Amino acid sequence: MNETQTLARFVAESRWGDLPQAMRHEAKRALLNWMGCALGGCRDDTVERALTALNEFSGPRTSSLIGRHEKLDALHAALLNGISSNILDFDDTHLRTVMHPSVPVAAALCALAEYRPVTGAQFIQAFVLGIEVGCRVGNAVSPWHYAHGWHISATCGVFGAAAGAARLLGLNTQQTAWALGIAATQASGVREMMGGMSKSYNLGHAARNGLIAALLAERNFTSTVCGLEAPAGFAQVLGNKPHLDELTSGLGVTWELAANAYKPYPCGIVLHAAIDACLQLRAESGFAPGDVVSVAVRMNPLALEITGRETPASGLEGKLSVAHAVAAALVYGAAGVVQFTDACVREPAIVELRRKVATQADTTCDKAEAHVEIALKDGRRLARHIAHATGSLEKPMTDADIEQKFHELAASSRSECDAWDVIEIAWSLDRLNNAAKFVQAAAPDPTMTLSLRS
Repeated sequence: MNETQTLARFVAESRWGDLPQAMRHEAKRALLNWMGCALGGCRDDTVERALTALNEFSGPRTSSLIGRHEKLDALHAALLNGISSNILDFDDTHLRTVMHPSVPVAAALCALAEYRPVTGAQFIQAFVLGIEVGCRVGNAVSPWHYAHGWHISATCGVFGAAAGAARLLGLNTQQTAWALGIAATQASGVREMMGGMSKSYNLGHAARNGLIAALLAERNFTSTVCGLEAPAGFAQVLGNKPHLDELTSGLGVTWELAANAYKPYPCGIVLHAAIDACLQLRAESGFAPGDVVSVAVRMNPLALEITGRETPASGLEGKLSVAHAVAAALVYGAAGVVQFTDACVREPAIVELRRKVATQADTTCDKAEAHVEIALKDGRRLARHIAHATGSLEKPMTDADIEQKFHELAASSRSECDAWDVIEIAWSLDRLNNAAKFVQAAAPDPTMTLSLRS
């Protein structure tokens, strides 16, 4: 069997007992983190505009929008929940590829779970398998793919969404291979969209397209069965000498979800080390923002290419601006949702301090590493090197950290959901007879009370 078929067979024939307990728990962490991000972003202007544009085109309204009372058809719900869960740039990251793997997979599966009832265990297994496929495709085409402008979370995330949906639909090996082929011909998204609303649209688009791929394959809508490795297939066209062995080596032995990290700051993960350095130096030295003469930041060249915006014009652009992230951290002593809003980006004190930030590309730095040196008016020079930022695999967020993050995002969303209820359901998801309760608890019907006990 070729690589596409081998992956398809792995997805179709996997059993619940094959999934290690550690991966079952990691899936719950990832899903709770994803749900918090979707809640936090559910009323963002980006979501409001997308919903206004597309609401009238919805089919049967079977699937919930996280944090809202509206429902849409499954395809539109996957799109909108994909957008809302990425718009804050607070979602998880597969550090090797810099993918945000949960967004397209979870958005597709949540929409499908309300349309086709499944158990919590089935949902978790499909989620883990979707993450596995999406990240393996990302591994195969990295680093060339991302470095040459492709938005890997979308272009490879569509395979994760297709694989997860195929598993949840119970597709056989042949159908799953077709689903991956249909995903391959829909894979799209370029990094030029970063800093605007279309960046998050890319991930919602991947969720919807992956779900479409699985639904078509379920009806025996045919496609190539070598959509990944063929000479004119995805990996060869968009990977430039791809590492095809990454697609299948160690299947069922190693798990890509184990390499997933969760963000403490709502911005590009390559900025987190610089933020850590600034927060630490500010807390330790007690200087005021007005005492700063200059800030020098050394980072990986690709990280700087992504985040080199010196004068961001919006909160979305600020999330991908090292100058803004550094200035906000030094002015506020924090780097939360408020620090990456339009208002904060335009604040005079932030604008002034941004002008004092100079960056330098350093090829010896990992893409998630940073060196920061701050010069003060009193002559002091404060330096900090952060090799592994808070939230990295080396300094991971605990379950309690993820719960706290969820509470904060849920509180900011103006949703009527009970945060403790959603958390309880997430940790007990594998024991639910109906996985839709997880979705519905975060998008409550005002006439119903949903909980683990109902």
